[in-house]
Amino acid sequence: MPCEVHQACGVMGAGLIIRCVIQTMRLIFQECSVIFTLVNLVGALSQSFGQKDAINTTIINFNNEKMQITWATSKLFSGKNVSFYYTFEEGKQKSWKTCPTYLLTQGYNTGCLFKTDGYTLAFSIMNTNGSEELFSKRLKSDFYIKPNRPENVTFFWKDDTVTVTCNKPEKGVKCLRLELQYKSKYDKGWQSRTSKCCRVGEQGFDPRKCYSFRVRLKRIVPSCNVVDYSSDWEAETFWMNSTLLDSCDDEIKTQSNTVILLSCLMTLLLMVFILLILLCKWQRLQKSVMPTIPDPKYVFTDLFNNHNGNFQFSGGCAAMQPVSKQACSDSCKPSYKEAT
Repeated sequence: MPCEVHQACGVMGAGLIIRCVIQTMRLIFQECSVIFTLVNLVGALSQSFGQKDAINTTIINFNNEKMQITWATSKLFSGKNVSFYYTFEEGKQKSWKTCPTYLLTQGYNTGCLFKTDGYTLAFSIMNTNGSEELFSKRLKSDFYIKPNRPENVTFFWKDDTVTVTCNKPEKGVKCLRLELQYKSKYDKGWQSRTSKCCRVGEQGFDPRKCYSFRVRLKRIVPSCNVVDYSSDWEAETFWMNSTLLDSCDDEIKTQSNTVILLSCLMTLLLMVFILLILLCKWQRLQKSVMPTIPDPKYVFTDLFNNHNGNFQFSGGCAAMQPVSKQACSDSCKPSYKEAT
């Protein structure tokens, strides 16, 4: 028995040790990740000593393809042109390149556009002949990425729920979020919904309303970017109950057409009703002003129908009897005599 207890305790002790080791390694890994992120942030924000307030720069890495660095004029080089040099190489022996494309403001160099060719960028702003350095900075270019617009945006409708998807970018998907904004004509501003790239959904849409939708990609701050950069908005689209419209004005036109059609129909029915009333009134008026004159050919219709052609009538004289032709001819002779 003591041996079995000892073995059980040994097994439990080994399990606790393994668990502690795993938790310790997990904490170490998390701390290393935090340290790595902080180092990148410090590297991205680092600049020359004593030049912190000398110049204000704006750095944009367009989808890790092109870099654009612009600077505001300062007291150091106000009213004169400067030269821009950059390199993506590390170490003491760097090969500096001159700016291929300058951005001008009122005839002065205020920016440079060049190809992204690495992750660590160092640049220097010097006087026109390159003999004096006015400003310099070193940074991580992938902390200034502005993504491209989402591609192949698709809308899926089911009842009152809308799901939006887009193509996954080739690089940096984990650092991207897909943002959906929508509003109806009754909303004062845009309502927003953000989710992991590249799918976002929202529910509660009224099928009787027209909604405007727009989407864009956002970089995660601060783990991926030191600047809150988002892509440009994709073209705005208009939907009503899973039907794509040219604009939400189509909804107003449809409602206006329906109102016009109903108004015309009601007017037509009202006119028909009024005409029927006038017709009835006219017939009554006609009977009261001009009594109905019977048709002569129908006066003795009932008399002939009731007696089948054999009838007698009295007019204050003896009843008429059938007579012969001789009697009829005699009766037709004149009843007067010629005077002699």
